[in-house]
Amino acid sequence: MVQNSPAPTPHPVPRHVAIIMDGNGRWAQRRGLPRVAGHRRGAQAAKDTVLTALDLGIEYLTLYSFSSENWSRPLDEVDDLMGLLRFTMQREASTMHERGVRLRVIGDRTRLPADVLATIEAMEAKTAGNRRMTAVIALSYGSRDEIAAAVRRMAADAVAGRLDPEAITPETVSGYLYTHDIPDPDLVIRTSGEQRISNFLLWQSAYAEFVFPETLWPDFDRTALENALASYGQRDRRYGGRKVG
Repeated sequence: MVQNSPAPTPHPVPRHVAIIMDGNGRWAQRRGLPRVAGHRRGAQAAKDTVLTALDLGIEYLTLYSFSSENWSRPLDEVDDLMGLLRFTMQREASTMHERGVRLRVIGDRTRLPADVLATIEAMEAKTAGNRRMTAVIALSYGSRDEIAAAVRRMAADAVAGRLDPEAITPETVSGYLYTHDIPDPDLVIRTSGEQRISNFLLWQSAYAEFVFPETLWPDFDRTALENALASYGQRDRRYGGRKVG
């Protein structure tokens, strides 16, 4: 009697995946297109990735869409990006809401145009009660700035007597970050083959696994995400030597 082979054990799905979406400009350049064309195609890839992550059971997905350093880019490119962000958020908020996705934005909101900020606030309010997945957009975000701001708030609380400096722990610091109500990422992906994290979730990624696919962000699709998850599933995660999973 021939017995069927046992089904393969599925790889564990990371609870939180964070992605540095890199390669929009190079994607456009290789096709002789303006950079904004790469950003537009990248916006579509972002939407597709959110829906794929939802389908795969990922609970939290963070997308690094615009860094604090990106403000130094040419003014016309920044204007194009802000317009694209506003348009994309307005267009996709209803779709995400219908799918049960909560949308969150982290970063320095003081530098954002008023209309973009209003769009963000409306989007977050509309989706606040959704629980199937949380999609986090890192916008005007820089991790060093985030940590410095957290330190300033801790210092102010200490001066006011609300915080005992001797009682500060890593968990205390985490509680002052933009991501205070979001678990740390299990997996960080950077597309385009670059192998650096560019001031992204420095504190939160202390024990994350990293994958650096060669794919330019506009070409990132379900297969690319599944390949990254498969790589993650083969890792022995350790916190100071202790195997996790």
